[in-house]
Amino acid sequence: MIQTMRWFGPKDPVALSHIRQAGCTGVVTALHQIPVGDVWLQESVQERINTIAQTEGLYWSVVESLPVHEAIKKGLPSREQYIANYQSSLRNLAACGIRTVCYNFMPVLDWSRTNLEYQLPNGAKTLRFVWQDFAVFDLCILKRPGADKDYAPEVQKAAVAQFAGMSEAAKQKLQQTALLGLPGSEEAFSLENFQGLLDAYAGIGDAELRQNLYYFIQQVAPVAEECGINLCIHPDDPPRPLLGLPRVVSTARDLQQLLDACPLRANGITFCTGSLGVRADNDLPAIFTRFADRIHFIHLRATKREENPLNFHEADHLTGDVDMYAVVKAIVLEEKRRAALGLEDAQIPFRPDHGHQMLDDLGKKTYPGYSAIGRLKGLAEIRGLELGIRRSL
Repeated sequence: MIQTMRWFGPKDPVALSHIRQAGCTGVVTALHQIPVGDVWLQESVQERINTIAQTEGLYWSVVESLPVHEAIKKGLPSREQYIANYQSSLRNLAACGIRTVCYNFMPVLDWSRTNLEYQLPNGAKTLRFVWQDFAVFDLCILKRPGADKDYAPEVQKAAVAQFAGMSEAAKQKLQQTALLGLPGSEEAFSLENFQGLLDAYAGIGDAELRQNLYYFIQQVAPVAEECGINLCIHPDDPPRPLLGLPRVVSTARDLQQLLDACPLRANGITFCTGSLGVRADNDLPAIFTRFADRIHFIHLRATKREENPLNFHEADHLTGDVDMYAVVKAIVLEEKRRAALGLEDAQIPFRPDHGHQMLDDLGKKTYPGYSAIGRLKGLAEIRGLELGIRRSL
């Protein structure tokens, strides 16, 4: 298992030297400064490679993410140009030696939480999603037309009562959290333009979004395979429809349909135990084993479903709902299988995802879920688990 951490570029408060000191060799990053849909030029890619290489022992292991333009997700006529740009970016990445590219196909928002600093009993802070809080945002702050159809009557009633008792500061904080922008950015969408982004998906339901995803992958996977890149889609986070938008990468059935739509090995999966693990009906070890040959990148984190199973928070890496022992054992067995076949990608890159904010990091400003010490703790736990499994085999 190739140990990596995500790095958001030169402005990331977690330095590359800290990632190396944690024991990683791989860096997971992206060119966040380039507008979505523009071509990633070889010069820009090589510049980032050179920056990472200045820290001895590190290299750019995985692109996360090469973002997919909204015109592609919506199936607009302009998607052809954006797909061509995506193909060019893949060729340029391959020319610089990059071999793994993660992406997602979530409409408008990459991920959603309602609390970025939920305090655990031990004093550490973590990310949390509460369904009723999200209903407060949707029904009472955004006031999305038709939102009432997505919430049970008792949830609507409770949300309205909760909103009435909230301070203006609490309302503003919930709005900012719900509208937080893409990873690598601290900027949130504005309430004024957000409804317009949702309206642009009118008429795009589950079936339409799936077809737009399959069309996209059918155009770009052959290019990726030709130039030696493995594409890997990240599951929906959380894995259920939100804000009236469909989500089509949430279950084993979703993944199977995507792989069937384009059977090339370059059309692969980012196996995220946190995103998939939010759903109790996702059997993670079984999903990994089923799709093992098409899994090119792994996120290891453990979410914990609460009394209301629609609520969850990021737990310690070994104590949430994820059977991390069974998952890591499945990974080790797959790596052994690949090594026996002589495959070049026998070792799979993984990163510890969404660490707790703890110890000295409690007083620092970091990207939500990406403080150094919490991820270091998760990495150390997973590293020890892997060693124990390999010794036992």
